[in-house]
Amino acid sequence: QVQLTESGGGSVQAGGSLRLSCTASRYLYTMSWFRQAPGNYRAGIATLNGIGVAEYSDSVKGRFTVTRDSAKNALYLEMNSLEPEDTATYLCAASLGTVLVPLMGNSDYKFWGQGTQVTVSS
Repeated sequence: QVQLTESGGGSVQAGGSLRLSCTASRYLYTMSWFRQAPGNYRAGIATLNGIGVAEYSDSVKGRFTVTRDSAKNALYLEMNSLEPEDTATYLCAASLGTVLVPLMGNSDYKFWGQGTQVTVSS
């Protein structure tokens, strides 16, 4: 059973920064960050595969940076210039192999973390 554990969430004022971490119990080729605010659908925001190809949603491009440490089976999300609209539960998702549309294919991810809350106040 693969486990994903997120950490690093919290409360911050608009303009601030946070760094999220996701640690997996084994190596996973595709690792991504999703977020879900109350009443909203779960949206993919950043992904990074095993050969270093990253993608971002338009909503976070230029403000968020996704990195990974394959030796530690870890995925990170550096979030800068946070806005109140970024308030959500952030979830780590992962797949053993390639996900064709990694920011859209929620059902393609077999493994999900429990999520970590990020709250941005104005």
